[in-house]
Amino acid sequence: MTFRSRVITATVAAAAIAVILACLASFVTTRNSLLHAVDESLLQNASISQLAPGTSSKDHNADENAQVTGSYFEIVLPNGTTLPNSRVPIDQTTLQVAKGAGPQQVLRTITFGGQSYRELIIALPANSVVSTPTGVAQISTTAAQLFIVDITGQVRELHRLVTTLLFVAAGGLLLALALGIFLARQALHPLEEVTNEIESVAETNDLQYRLKEGDADELGRLRRVFNRLLRSVENSQTLQRQLVLDASHELRTPLTSLRTNAQVLARSSRLGEDEVRQITDDMITQVDELATLVTDLGELARGERSEGPVEELRLDDCVEECVETARTYARLREITIDVDAQSSFILGRRDRLVRAVSNLLTNAVKFTPRHGRINVTTRDGVVVVADSGPGIAEDDQPHIFDRFWRAPSARALPGSGLGLSIVAQVVDELDGTVRVDRDPQLGGARFTITLPEVERD
Repeated sequence: MTFRSRVITATVAAAAIAVILACLASFVTTRNSLLHAVDESLLQNASISQLAPGTSSKDHNADENAQVTGSYFEIVLPNGTTLPNSRVPIDQTTLQVAKGAGPQQVLRTITFGGQSYRELIIALPANSVVSTPTGVAQISTTAAQLFIVDITGQVRELHRLVTTLLFVAAGGLLLALALGIFLARQALHPLEEVTNEIESVAETNDLQYRLKEGDADELGRLRRVFNRLLRSVENSQTLQRQLVLDASHELRTPLTSLRTNAQVLARSSRLGEDEVRQITDDMITQVDELATLVTDLGELARGERSEGPVEELRLDDCVEECVETARTYARLREITIDVDAQSSFILGRRDRLVRAVSNLLTNAVKFTPRHGRINVTTRDGVVVVADSGPGIAEDDQPHIFDRFWRAPSARALPGSGLGLSIVAQVVDELDGTVRVDRDPQLGGARFTITLPEVERD
């Protein structure tokens, strides 16, 4: 079922429910009003006909003249005998009331002889004094008194009302259908325009196309959201292309060097033992650089949101784990790493956080001179890594987290140029920030990661 069909169906269904409820309410109200008027007349007759003991016929003449016109009443004895005799059917309900075994009063609609009647049955106790068409009588046994009024005319009117309401309901449904089709066409026309524009973008793959944002309504919101989606996809595609271009450029150098060394090794018979060893060591170094580069590219390819469970982490534990690993490499250059860690908790993925902090420490060890120092502090969701190296020039600081960007002073050193890009990506994933400046005490670079801290009771 199309969306247009669903709109039309919903419109017609809502109108149908409203029309049916209105017709039903109209019928019930009219029917109750008619029956209420008839019931009031029967109850009035019942109050007139029932007399207190000792009342004479003379005393009752005035009341007898006051009876409501159009009604008929009779007395039903427990054996089914009626006073006076009539053709009104006496059923089990009437006999039960006459015997005193049924309810004290029954109001119902009956049909006989092709006519409809409203009947009131009232239980009479023994020795009741009642008026009859021939005078006043005292009944020694229990009995039932019937009051009947012809409502055939009212029933016919109700039948005509039902017919009229059916025509009104049918007309209302037809009108609702026509209005539903018209309104669906008018309401969905702007949506069809948006759909056509989106289909055009999908067919042409033109990610620079933007929809007219329109008014501040639902369709305008849809247009604005789709424009944001187009911008995101365009940016993502641009970054992807740039990553591929940068990666191919970075891979070209070690691959070319490996190819050259392999060609030289092909003539190893002409080389001395020291030259072969040097070429082999260079090739191993180049392969290690390629492995690091491929690993970093895989890390970047995970995107801004990595997979895996998010859990509550002790930031100081993660930092100390990274420091212990970094000290293994720092000892080779006699670099001291001092740690000041205070307990704090964050939400994140442990492997990603460890990777970001490890990259900062690896950079610090790489650029810190022999016998230098590295200070690592963490508290309140903040990690600071400072070193005594040359630092980062102010002109280079805006580009330090770009992919494959390397400062002129670091281009001769091993590395892929992706380590700090991974740090920025991980920190962004954790909804934090990272910045770089110069440490006032050690004089080298100082990286500061700030992450949202988890409050604990």
